[in-house]
This record gives sequence, C-alpha cells and structure tokens, in this order.
Amino acid sequence: AYKVAHRMLRAYWGLSNPSTHGALVAVWHDGKLLLVKNSYRRHYTLPGGYVRPTEAAVVAAQRELIEEVRLKVPLDRLRVVYDRTHPFENRQDRVTIVEVEVEQPPRLNVDNREVVWAGFETPQQIMRRPIVPHLEEYLREHEAGVQRES
Repeated sequence: AYKVAHRMLRAYWGLSNPSTHGALVAVWHDGKLLLVKNSYRRHYTLPGGYVRPTEAAVVAAQRELIEEVRLKVPLDRLRVVYDRTHPFENRQDRVTIVEVEVEQPPRLNVDNREVVWAGFETPQQIMRRPIVPHLEEYLREHEAGVQRES
C-alpha cells in the first residue's frame, strides 16, 4: 500500500511540481549514523517525514523519530544543521536535518510497514548505498567538518 501510494504521489507531483518540506534526524552514536529504509523507496535515508503547516521542523523531526523507530529525544537536544531545497521526485523538496548524539545506541523498533530496516552505519558504509541527495550532501559536509576539527 505504501509503494502504491508513493507512486501515485510522485505522479501527482509530476503534474503539479509542488514544494514540500521534510524534517530528518541525524542520530549519531560512536561515529555511526542511524539509517532507515522505507518500504516505498529504493533510497536509504534518515528517520523523518513531512513538516505540518504550523509545525516547526525540529518538532516534526522529533515526532517522526518516535513514529519511525520509537526513539524519543528531548527537543532541546535537537539542533538544526542543514536546511536546503533540492529537486527530487518531481517536486522542490526542502529538507531540514537536525542532529543529535546519543550515548547509548537505542534499541530500534521498526514497524515493518513504512520502515522495513534501521541500523547504525559509518558514513563510508552509507555512501556506498543508494541514498537521497540531501543525505549525500549532508554527509559530505559533515565529514569535511569532522576532518577540519581533527
């Protein structure tokens, strides 16, 4: 059902070329990043989803993190590190990425409907996968920043 709905959305977006706004959460632990695989898309991504019309991106990110992998992180620990727009899947996709570092890797609990896999991987492992363009850009910038700080 998710695959069919997503295909229908992409067809609609092809006709209307809308602007959308999504929020993703980069959950880091010990140099590894939490990655998810949705049932309806071939690309791997970060946990996240759409920002509702009156919702702040960090609130949407927190909500989606709970919905997708059952991980609750206080709002004051989430910080915006990326906010860009890319053409993606027949739309102008604005993506806000918020980061959080966790001390212990959480026990991941996916619903196996929308999210079919979740796990922590190094940036190098992730870059070998098919990933969404904003995640690739974020990782390249993150790695460049980490190397400058070292």
